[in-house]
Amino acid sequence: MLRRNVLWSLLALVMPAVVWADASTLGLQPQGLNHIGVYSLRQLDPNLDGSGVSVGVISRSGTYIDGKPQNDYRPSVQHDSLVSARLTFHDEGQLLPGVSPHSTAVCSILFGNDAHASSVELGSFRYQGILPAAGGEVYEFWHFLMANVFTHTRPDVDVLTLSVGSGFEDWWTRGIESMCEHYGLPVVASIGNGYAALDPPLYPGASANAIGVGVVSSVNSADTGTSLANFALAYPARSSGGTTGGGRSKPDIVAPGNCLVADVNDPNRYEPAGDWSSFSTPLVTGVVGMLIERAKRDEALSAALSANAGNCVIKSIIMNSAVKLPYWHKGALTTADDHTVPLDHIQGAGMVDAMGAYEQLVAGRYGPGSIPSIGWDNSTVDRADRGLRLYRLAVEDPNNKIIAVTLNWNRHFKRTYPFEALRDRDANLRLELWAVEPGRTEPDRLIDYSDSPVDNVEHLYVRADPNRTQYEIVVTFSDLDDPRAAVSTERYGLAWSVHEVCDRDNLFWHDLNADGVVNEADFALLLKYWTESIESPQDYQFCDLNGDGVIDVKDFELLLENLDRRADWYSKAEGM
Repeated sequence: MLRRNVLWSLLALVMPAVVWADASTLGLQPQGLNHIGVYSLRQLDPNLDGSGVSVGVISRSGTYIDGKPQNDYRPSVQHDSLVSARLTFHDEGQLLPGVSPHSTAVCSILFGNDAHASSVELGSFRYQGILPAAGGEVYEFWHFLMANVFTHTRPDVDVLTLSVGSGFEDWWTRGIESMCEHYGLPVVASIGNGYAALDPPLYPGASANAIGVGVVSSVNSADTGTSLANFALAYPARSSGGTTGGGRSKPDIVAPGNCLVADVNDPNRYEPAGDWSSFSTPLVTGVVGMLIERAKRDEALSAALSANAGNCVIKSIIMNSAVKLPYWHKGALTTADDHTVPLDHIQGAGMVDAMGAYEQLVAGRYGPGSIPSIGWDNSTVDRADRGLRLYRLAVEDPNNKIIAVTLNWNRHFKRTYPFEALRDRDANLRLELWAVEPGRTEPDRLIDYSDSPVDNVEHLYVRADPNRTQYEIVVTFSDLDDPRAAVSTERYGLAWSVHEVCDRDNLFWHDLNADGVVNEADFALLLKYWTESIESPQDYQFCDLNGDGVIDVKDFELLLENLDRRADWYSKAEGM
């Protein structure tokens, strides 16, 4: 390790410094990073380039002979975007290395940097990945399982990511969860590519302790530049979600997938990645890396990096700051909030927001007691201490305000193969939001609560009471009054914020096929969803335009009111 660090230090002396382009520059790629606020955040804090951060990337070999991987898992370091990347490779060392198109695309999103890129469709542009100065530890999948997971050896990285998975829980997915728990290691994994790819929620993205990522699809445009710069929603056909075999809600968060990525066959060429969760996952990984880099610079933020539930803090921060896209709703799309299902079955907590996550992190850590309008905590709930933790929050002007709160804690696993779940050590926590007015005659009022019997995440996203300015966030045990309860303590990560209510002016409430214009094609799609909602009312459905829990004539009327509404990019793309 010392030898590698010395090598990287020497490379830093001869490598050109990363020069950030203006975030508003149209010639900047991948534009998916711009959509989630990465380039804007970089303008705010130019030092966020990945320096001092190590990202572990697990890549599967593309070729197997007699069940053995043939070492073709590496990204193409000959590509212009990766020639200066600080990458180290881990494998058995017995075969000549080969390259992987998948790994090349993922690593270009994470570590790419090319000041003089170009393509036929886009002309000249600057290519900037999300963490171009970070160290990349690229592991062959099975080598990592044997060298790290099987032996329960912590990889020497700050965050681990993999855009591969299995439809079933296995020893290695539990082993990765055990690493999350025992080392506080954030693991970011793709959740799968929806029913169009016949993918269920994939493990370890579907695992309790990992951050599972779904994909936000690009808009439906024939113009390549337009589709790479504009994104619509997460759709069940392209992004897996719903519940896992154990009934947990997944994904945790979504991100754009169709990024411009390096082409493995040509060192000068770039191509669109497509709407796949494999390529939305490095965006979330990169945001996590930016948070880690910022936290390393400030001792006051060190609890977010703790081996004791640091992964839960990071997970809570990125989920609590996520942007709700149209049709977001906890659990099924009905009028009532689902208190036992913490997340939307397609969006999770929403779309990752780099700027929002950064603001959430730097707001700082605050323990139980009086807290500001935004912040986070890494703490423990203990039955010996009344079994609850109270955070008192003042909202000066509660009218049209949203209070968001996210709670995460780890499930527990053995440290040795096959990493059995220690269910008798698993806590079941509950998250509550109360409106309180000390000194007034009105009784305290429970505004909302989240209490899933199976998830280890609870999430609240609720309007403040316009007549109440004082609130309490309560973290407690679901079985607090059960004398048979065995678990006495649990460490958790908590994040909260207060912000303005988002308006419903987003075009994608009405542009149902995401082609940039509300027209007869959207009416046809609404009719299709209406029919399906009657035939299969249990399925997750879009197109409840007014949010009253049912697709009916009122939704058709609302669509008619928005007829011929167009996106700015539609006019540019179609020349109209």
